[in-house]
Amino acid sequence: MGLGRPQAFATSTRGDSRTEDEGTDSAPLTPIDDIQTEFFTFDDLLAAKKIASSDTTFCIPRRDWVTGTTYDIYRHDYGNRVTGGSTTQAANSGATNLYDATFFVMNSSFQVYKCLDNDGDTASTVAPSGTSTSILSTGDDYKWKYMYSLTAAQRSNFLSTDFMPVATDSTVSAAATDGAVNICRIKTAGSGGANGTHTSVAIRGDGSSGAASVTVAGGAVTAVAVTTPGTGYTYGYIRNADIVTAGATSLSGSEVDVIIEPKGGHGYNAVEELGGFFVMLNVNFEGTESANSGDVTVANDFRRVCLIRDPESSGSAASASTLRGTKAVLLTGTPGSFVVDEEINQATTGAVGKVVEYDATNKLLYFIQTRFNDEGVDSNGNATAFSGTNVITGQGSSATGTPSSSTSTVNNVVIASGYSVPEIDADSGDVIYIENRTKITRAADQTENVKLIVEF
Repeated sequence: MGLGRPQAFATSTRGDSRTEDEGTDSAPLTPIDDIQTEFFTFDDLLAAKKIASSDTTFCIPRRDWVTGTTYDIYRHDYGNRVTGGSTTQAANSGATNLYDATFFVMNSSFQVYKCLDNDGDTASTVAPSGTSTSILSTGDDYKWKYMYSLTAAQRSNFLSTDFMPVATDSTVSAAATDGAVNICRIKTAGSGGANGTHTSVAIRGDGSSGAASVTVAGGAVTAVAVTTPGTGYTYGYIRNADIVTAGATSLSGSEVDVIIEPKGGHGYNAVEELGGFFVMLNVNFEGTESANSGDVTVANDFRRVCLIRDPESSGSAASASTLRGTKAVLLTGTPGSFVVDEEINQATTGAVGKVVEYDATNKLLYFIQTRFNDEGVDSNGNATAFSGTNVITGQGSSATGTPSSSTSTVNNVVIASGYSVPEIDADSGDVIYIENRTKITRAADQTENVKLIVEF
């Protein structure tokens, strides 16, 4: 994960005198998904920090249980045509896709449940609780399936206002039955049936052993309860004729939807079942990252966050915890006091840059060179590198400094003939995410916590 863009967003002038509008510092433009933007990301990159496996998790939209809310139920067929017609099967909320439906919740104890039945689309007034692997029934006649609980570490690192981590509970997974049927829904109640609870009604389909009891009152079907879940169902149905055979005699026109569970059964794979096609990346930038070579400056602010896959350092796969993204020059003698964000020039070569930080103690001047005038291109519109022992001058401070000609390592910065290239190779790897934002001012005693959500 990279931090960049120390300079303000503005309308800037290119080497051919044409201008580019990049928005303003209070309203930067949204990055475009194009090649140009990917290249330019490296021009003003400050630093990057390696994302460890412990910094990532699958996540899902956060949905806290709230009393008085009518939750959607899990169904396997949202978005398909309703049997016997051309309308689309929709959830109570109107969602026509399972993962848009509000079919899971988290309670105040950070336990996550899947809603299997909502008492005929009525409001939930009793929060689900407990970690039983059996289907839970609450006092409001909702049925829930416990999925998993958030650990303290998950809550600290990955729980946000909008998202929550998702993981499979091994105990719940082991207790799941592939192809079981636990819920049936009445589509059409029918009429003319003999009242009573009629048992041992077969659940037909490609599974086996499933059975239900069907309650008829006032001649119509009023309830269907699964008594034997069976196994192996990928489709199923309860026939009106079988309800009649079980004792409903003259019942006609009833239709019952058999709800098919996900592969492996409820709770077998919580990530897939709850729509965990989001990945959250959680990275802390702690001050200068002094524990990791001090590669992250606190002398300047940043306005960009980016995600880079498989970047390189010195031509090889990057492996360090942090990587400096700026160029640097080691000065000799008694340089002046360069100030952040000022333009620097090297009259002999024509090189132009912009100061990111000046480390007066070690006489290290960190800078970037962008594609714009006064930031990186010379009077001819070319990107010219600073070189040699030619004097560098600050255009705002009037400070001057003479580059060293030595080769050494100063404050973890490798200097070759007075200069140091960025530790992360420009244009290496694959920039897969960029976000421009208003500036973030950094400090040595400050930690920036950056959470990114990537949808796959």
